[in-house]
Amino acid sequence: MTEAPGTGTEEERRHRDKMAHRKAVQDAEVASKTQEKGLLIVHTGPGKGKSTAAFGLMLRSLGRGKRCAVVQFIKGAWSTGERDALTVFGDRIEWHTMGEGFTWETQDKARDIAACRRAWDQALSLLQRPDIDLLVLDELNIALRYDYLTLEEVLQGLSTRPHMQHVVITGRNAKPGLIEAADLVTEMTAVKHHFSAGVKAQEGIEF
Repeated sequence: MTEAPGTGTEEERRHRDKMAHRKAVQDAEVASKTQEKGLLIVHTGPGKGKSTAAFGLMLRSLGRGKRCAVVQFIKGAWSTGERDALTVFGDRIEWHTMGEGFTWETQDKARDIAACRRAWDQALSLLQRPDIDLLVLDELNIALRYDYLTLEEVLQGLSTRPHMQHVVITGRNAKPGLIEAADLVTEMTAVKHHFSAGVKAQEGIEF
């Protein structure tokens, strides 16, 4: 019986050697990382999924027995699947929806600024609590983009949080100063979106 090309013992040995070398390099890289700290994470970009990814990270944290909190800037108090689902974790999660809707809905700049100010005051109180392991500041980037809050005060508030508290900030058009201060930045890229083809927002996908 003729042996199939690429399955000989010499190729297998080379593959094992290559993978052993790669594992040794990877293990050494992992072992060199000894620092532990609360991370500042930013999800930005024009693509869908910034808040969804933040809530997924929160679910992971809750699964590890952590306490989490959410402050929603801009977005109004409509019902979302994430919030309803996460109620099963009881008092291990706090959810504060402080916005009154997107700016084109309220059409009132002073009202939008006041709502963002209330949301930031709530965020500041959570940023001082060592029992909150993960804090999601949803759509804070939008408030910063429209100068409803200053980047300086946000960075100052973030700098005083407990050492091991993780913070996730979502929203398009993250300020360069926030990106510079962050430990992890992910940009969601828009490749294709069903909304452009006339498909409306649907329960279980958008909310």
